[in-house]
Amino acid sequence: MTIVILAGGESRRMGRDKLRLTLEGEALLERALRRWEAVFPRVLVSVGGPDRYPWLGDRRVPDLHPGQGPMAGLEAGLLRAGEPVFLTAADMPFSSPAAALRMGSLCPHEAEACVLTDKEGRWEPLFGLYKPDILPRIRELQDSGRRSMGALLDRSRVEVLKPSDLGEAWEDRLLLNLNEPGDYEKLRLELGE
Repeated sequence: MTIVILAGGESRRMGRDKLRLTLEGEALLERALRRWEAVFPRVLVSVGGPDRYPWLGDRRVPDLHPGQGPMAGLEAGLLRAGEPVFLTAADMPFSSPAAALRMGSLCPHEAEACVLTDKEGRWEPLFGLYKPDILPRIRELQDSGRRSMGALLDRSRVEVLKPSDLGEAWEDRLLLNLNEPGDYEKLRLELGE
């Protein structure tokens, strides 16, 4: 499978480009690339608009429908990859290739997507495996003006996994994402920065 790292958001809640924020001396986007490229031979980055992060070169995947959120990034990634993609967000500093591999091994053939729930049972659609079979549902939703990943999962054949299904690949901060300045500052304090 191909990895698609979502990096097309506008960081409105953070108030600045959050993917340039550093943790342990490394920008979030660079941290994600290092971690995923160490395990997977093909890593693409969904960048939203065509002018964003030009230094990524041919790893960049601009949205076909800019401004339409993560579903547009998923669509562009699936079309570019031509195979199942594992979608993760660059602002998830502890997203794990080991967890992705485990999820891929547990995803049944007939499922169009495989997503993980958090400890409270909520789906995390931005950390999951998606197959090209889901593209018609993406287009249906886009045509109707909807861009919710939850709506996409509601209309698709989804295998839902619990943290316990991941075994040793589960880590309590696996699904942590950084959306607001307080999230970032709290994590920096936890890491002793």
